[in-house]
Amino acid sequence: MDDLDALARQQLDEARASAHGRSARLFLHDDRLRQTVIALVAGAALDEHNAPPAASLQVLRGRVRLTGAGGGQELMTGQVAMTPRERHGLLALEDSAVLLTAVTEIPAGARPAALAEVDRR
Repeated sequence: MDDLDALARQQLDEARASAHGRSARLFLHDDRLRQTVIALVAGAALDEHNAPPAASLQVLRGRVRLTGAGGGQELMTGQVAMTPRERHGLLALEDSAVLLTAVTEIPAGARPAALAEVDRR
């Protein structure tokens, strides 16, 4: 079992030492489920990318902005949000570590109710 606090500290240290100001570690990979701790120094960003079928972002430390078509959403330590279904990015407003939980594939007919609701909007 991994210690998220220790992983967040480690990834932040690695991000601070990185020329790009970011670091990530995939620590849980079980079939379609993946959990990754991502750290970004203030001002560092993950460029726009496609969304997995289902994902959430929990801020372990710091403050970030999910960017995208709707203008974005600011999240701070302790907050959790579903990632946008469209292309989006992530900007660190201060040194931050986040937990990305993603499902890489959802079998037909097995879509969670929350995702089905998002699709209806």
